[in-house]
Amino acid sequence: MLRRTRRRIRMPLSIALVALLAAAAAYPAHARDPDGRYANSPLKQWFDSLKSGKGPCCSDADGTAVSDVDWESSNGHYRVRIEGEWVEVPDDAVITEPNRVGRTMVWPIRGYGGLTIRCFMPGSMT
Repeated sequence: MLRRTRRRIRMPLSIALVALLAAAAAYPAHARDPDGRYANSPLKQWFDSLKSGKGPCCSDADGTAVSDVDWESSNGHYRVRIEGEWVEVPDDAVITEPNRVGRTMVWPIRGYGGLTIRCFMPGSMT
C-alpha cells in the first residue's frame, strides 16, 4: 500500500518537474548589460532592433565580435568558429541589413540541443 502511495505522489511530481523545465527552456532570453557600458552607445537602438529569421538578436552586449580568421563564406553560406568548433550558420540566422559596425558578430546560444546561432552579421573581411 505504501508503494502505491509513493507512485501516486511521484508521477505528478515528475510531470510538474518536466513542465517546469520545459517552461524555463522556452522563456525568452533578455539582453544583458550588467555594467551599463553599452547604455550610451550611439548604436544601442540599432543593436536592440536587430533581428534575424530566428527572432531578436538582443544587443551588442549579447553578441560576440568574430575575427576574420574565425568565419568564412562559401557558396552563399556562412560558418563561424566558436570556442574552437566550426558551426554552420543557418540561413535564417543571417542578418541582411547593412552592418553599421563593420565587424563580424555572432549571437550564439547554448542549450540542451548544443550550440546554435540565433543571429549572424557578416563583416567587411578587410
